[in-house]
Amino acid sequence: MDARLNYFADPTAGKALKYFMSAGKTLKESPLPAATQELVALRVSQINGCAVCIDMHTKEAAAAGEAPVRLNLVAAWREATVFTEAERVALELAEQGTRVADADGGVSDEVWARAAEHYDEEQLTALVILVSFMNTVNRLNIITQQPAGDYEVGQFH
Repeated sequence: MDARLNYFADPTAGKALKYFMSAGKTLKESPLPAATQELVALRVSQINGCAVCIDMHTKEAAAAGEAPVRLNLVAAWREATVFTEAERVALELAEQGTRVADADGGVSDEVWARAAEHYDEEQLTALVILVSFMNTVNRLNIITQQPAGDYEVGQFH
């Protein structure tokens, strides 16, 4: 499969993505735990069917020491016992924030309150921006049919 657009060769994309990738770097440096960030990025990408992001975040998480069983169970996190309560609520918030058309108003007050029990305001802010960021990146990749499988750890960081 060939991508419809080459973001790295296009001058407009180059200018816009420079700032966009800077936002991604800022999220990486946030106090939201790195493992949570990768699990959320992976779950949002699974929901949206973004193969290139699934490839990237699976490899990044594995390289950071994430257990294969946890990566394999992200899609079925509700039935899995390998996630902390904080991770579970982050995944639920990510799902509701991604499936806004299906979620009757987005993230429920109940999920928000549970998330606030585990994350402080700065971490919640990073979580919300991460979910939004991943949804945007997923759409950029899906619309242009970016191929998956060739990502190398650290390639975009």
